[in-house]
Amino acid sequence: MRTTTGWQSRGDGSTVLERVEIGRRELRDDDIAVRVDFCGVCHSDLHRIRGALGEGVVVPGHEFTGTVTEAGPGVTGLAPGDRVAVGTVVDSCGACPMCRAGQENFCFEGPVTTYGGRDRTDGSPTLGGYSREYVLRESFAYALPGTLDPAAAAPLMCAGITMWEPLRSAGVGPGSRVAVAGLGGLGHLGVKLAAALGAEVTVLSRTPDKAGDARRLGAAELLVTTDDRRTEQARGRFDLVLDTVAAPHDLSPLLRMTAMEGTLSVLGYPLETSVRIMDLVQGRKNLSSSGTGGRRHTAELLAFCAEHGITADVETLPSARVADALDRLGRGDVRYRFVLDMSDLDEPRS
Repeated sequence: MRTTTGWQSRGDGSTVLERVEIGRRELRDDDIAVRVDFCGVCHSDLHRIRGALGEGVVVPGHEFTGTVTEAGPGVTGLAPGDRVAVGTVVDSCGACPMCRAGQENFCFEGPVTTYGGRDRTDGSPTLGGYSREYVLRESFAYALPGTLDPAAAAPLMCAGITMWEPLRSAGVGPGSRVAVAGLGGLGHLGVKLAAALGAEVTVLSRTPDKAGDARRLGAAELLVTTDDRRTEQARGRFDLVLDTVAAPHDLSPLLRMTAMEGTLSVLGYPLETSVRIMDLVQGRKNLSSSGTGGRRHTAELLAFCAEHGITADVETLPSARVADALDRLGRGDVRYRFVLDMSDLDEPRS
């Protein structure tokens, strides 16, 4: 067993994490060890630290970039010194229909998540990227294109791919009309990606505060959803609505703005909700969702982002300020993604 240092929740819902020594497995034949340089702070980290899935104590973090420090004897595509990116899934069965289709995130046996999961070989709990080292199978790490800033690229591995898969599934391109509900960590990348694909993009927001940002990111306009006249004018307008709102909310207004046979993809609130079936009936509308992404689409996303110069808008903090990041995220006080610089874990404890 090798050891590293990371930030672990207390299991009481507190956002004050403790710096602890954690174990990593010795490298298997097809494993690599990665020095974690930057790790994004996802809203789902906050949900889980607060006990939404009942795990208790976790080491969060599932969107990170770093550098390979060691490789097992069977590793062929990566070598020490290579820059890599790692997302939400670090293993799967590899044999079920989903895995064969490149959708390891939907593995029938259950994907092994970067944290809060169980290793397929020894059953040990997976501990996430709020740490200085991570060990995983080579096939679930992705070469980080040299043109992408490693801090700003980290959120692509969760927020980015969460937006990318529904965009690709809907066939978004020139002539498509896409709405993004909520301009946060997920939503701002949805705007950038949809615009780069050639879509006409509208941001849906309760206030006009971010109208300037929406246009800077590539949106044609921002529609204030508390304006009843404007929302009524937008009835049946959008081919795809990406709902990134990370709190309970009514889906009916978004479904009314979805075009005939269009899709509302609910991505920001992965907990129980309800929907009025008549809102789907009126226009044969589709209600969908997505859970991050598989290997094929993740590699595709990174190549697309390198080609178009797309990364997240980030605020980078030393990892010791993780509680500040989580508290501010809970208040919506970030534009648009916190990223932790993990290098301070090399320093002695204060």
